[in-house]
Amino acid sequence: MDNKLTCKLEELPDEEEMYDLAELFKVFGDSTRIRILFALFVSEFCVNDLAENLQMTQSAVSHQLKILKVNKLVNSRRDGKQIYYYLADDHVRTIISMGREHIEEK
Repeated sequence: MDNKLTCKLEELPDEEEMYDLAELFKVFGDSTRIRILFALFVSEFCVNDLAENLQMTQSAVSHQLKILKVNKLVNSRRDGKQIYYYLADDHVRTIISMGREHIEEK
């Protein structure tokens, strides 16, 4: 095998890191979750407001938010009885923005 190729292959992330990265990208593979993330670009929202604005059921929104939260893409805060969700950090915005740029290339 070519020494240059061997050197490059040794620099690959380990299997666990590649698995985690693949799992992260799977989360972005659902258009409902993408819609929720876009809504959270604008502002933080509670489940009720997200459901109303996205014309979805509260149950469907809650389910998707759980997946997004487990994957560290959204965080939440409590205000009285309401829980508000927001983007976890600017990396989420960057990932989606870069994805949009990529699909819009000609």
